[in-house]
Amino acid sequence: MDFDKLGLKMGLEIHQQLNTMHKLFCPCKTELIDKDYDNIIKRNLRPTQSELGEIDRAAYAESIQKLNFKYESYNSETCLVECDDEPPYSLNEEALEISIIIGELLNMHIVDEFHTMRKQVIDGSNTGGFQRTGLVATNGHLDTPYGKVIIESLGLEEDACRRIETTDDFTEFRLDRLGIPLAEITTDPSMHHPEQVREVAYMIGQILRSTNVKRGLGTIRQDVNISIEKGARVEIKGVQNLDLFNKIVENEIQRQLTLIEIKDELKSRNAKVIEEIYDLDEIFENTESKILSSAESIKGIVLKGFGGLIGKEVQKGRRFGTEIASYAKKRGVSGIFHTDELPAYGISSNEVEKLKKSLNLDENDAIIIVAHNEKIAISALEEVKKRANLAFKGVLEETRKALEDGNTEYMRPLPTANRMYLETDIPSFKIEKKLVKSIKDNLPELPDVKKERIINEYKLSEDLANQIVKKGICDDFECIIPSLKLDSITIASVLAYDIPEIKREGHNTYNLDNNKLISIFSLVENGKISKDAISNLMIKVCESPNSNIEKIAEDNNLTLLSEDKVIEIISEIVKNNAKMIEERKMSAMGPLMGMSMKKLKGKADGSLVNKVVKDEIQKQLNT
Repeated sequence: MDFDKLGLKMGLEIHQQLNTMHKLFCPCKTELIDKDYDNIIKRNLRPTQSELGEIDRAAYAESIQKLNFKYESYNSETCLVECDDEPPYSLNEEALEISIIIGELLNMHIVDEFHTMRKQVIDGSNTGGFQRTGLVATNGHLDTPYGKVIIESLGLEEDACRRIETTDDFTEFRLDRLGIPLAEITTDPSMHHPEQVREVAYMIGQILRSTNVKRGLGTIRQDVNISIEKGARVEIKGVQNLDLFNKIVENEIQRQLTLIEIKDELKSRNAKVIEEIYDLDEIFENTESKILSSAESIKGIVLKGFGGLIGKEVQKGRRFGTEIASYAKKRGVSGIFHTDELPAYGISSNEVEKLKKSLNLDENDAIIIVAHNEKIAISALEEVKKRANLAFKGVLEETRKALEDGNTEYMRPLPTANRMYLETDIPSFKIEKKLVKSIKDNLPELPDVKKERIINEYKLSEDLANQIVKKGICDDFECIIPSLKLDSITIASVLAYDIPEIKREGHNTYNLDNNKLISIFSLVENGKISKDAISNLMIKVCESPNSNIEKIAEDNNLTLLSEDKVIEIISEIVKNNAKMIEERKMSAMGPLMGMSMKKLKGKADGSLVNKVVKDEIQKQLNT
């Protein structure tokens, strides 16, 4: 695919949660809650006019669905600000400082004052119908292997609610995520190759990970804007996997090229959308289609000149009919039928012929059918007519959702400037030059640089160093190391692998602060416990965080046995397996090591066990 000839332009929007003590405009914690809620709040939202009296098209598209929203709240974890029942508190200065660090790392110009704005959002993800946001920095850049990319803006804003459940009657959200500070980074549309988009997303991710940001699934969200010559700007939201960028870009290019082909073909056919909505109940009165027969009402419209184009593939496995159906679904139907795919779904060829004859269709015409209750069917077909008429424009400015297979689906029209207005409840915040200079003089080390440094300084493997940096535990590692003579590989392995493993098993690893870990490692260093006992001791410390660590080791029989006791235990195991040694000689070493380690349960160092087992086998062979 020749991207230059296509006039491909792309830009990125990256949203990253910041790891602050409390939310952006209230004192609530920034941790997600997974327990039963105390209260449910119900809301209906509607769009408001901008200062110029205009309504944002994206907000209007959401409002016509007349959705109902529920919000799960927690008496001890959420507050009235999140419920939109109390004015916001002052700006979280910790979040602003983290944002300034990010701006400096992106070579940006920091603004003199932070002004909070309201961005209208009425999809239910904000209880008040708007998101608070503000500009922190502008005009930065990144140098990439493909050339310089301009970072247009860095914003600081509130994250949205968590979507929990969607039914025909309502959408339910949880308030725990609402208000978590979020950095929004926007590039210019100067990228012309999918690999460059991937590279820039990776570079920005590396910069973000060098600062105090949250980590894990859902803490970073990446959107890509794509357009081609004769096409239009399309925003694709939620690209979670960097390796999907190439496929998503190529599939979107194919979609836009196909929509342009469809537009040209429609014009050559003098196609048009017939406004009348037809009642088709009588035609399908005796249908064997379970979907149609169970519906309260069957309605249809005629698209003159659309025949054969509704079924045209725009992305792999997705047809132009899917694009049309996306609009209809916004009105509550599960999908549409069209004559390009019939007979099917229990609809017979005789019924299709009867339908075409009844509506006087020729071979280039198409019919769209919706089966539901009458009100919803008519409403859905109005949306179908709207989308069919828009086909004469070719590619539309849309917001679309990234799918796991690299395709995308329609969400809503692109928003306009009409959705932004000033937040009058929060005063502007002056950003002192002294603060910016202090931050600039103390910028953090970037992850790739940090990884290479700890490989060289502590003799770690690249994989282990990568895990230490990727998991954000390098500071803990370098805090622990100076207090001990224990080898750095053991310490790094415990931090990178053992602690996450016992956390996955359900243990509260927050109780394992650096001082406790130093105490545990000191027991290994002083020969009181083996390396193999570290995980078991950490589990016991998680369960009794206020107890003396050496006493925990003693009470749980984790302290090392004397060398004489180790020899005694292993000698007994070897004697009991004399026949195996006679048959297998030194190759019995593996099984006997396993038996010994199992018997000793971490109460002897592995190197000592290895030596004793080898010596005892040799003794047995010499007898």
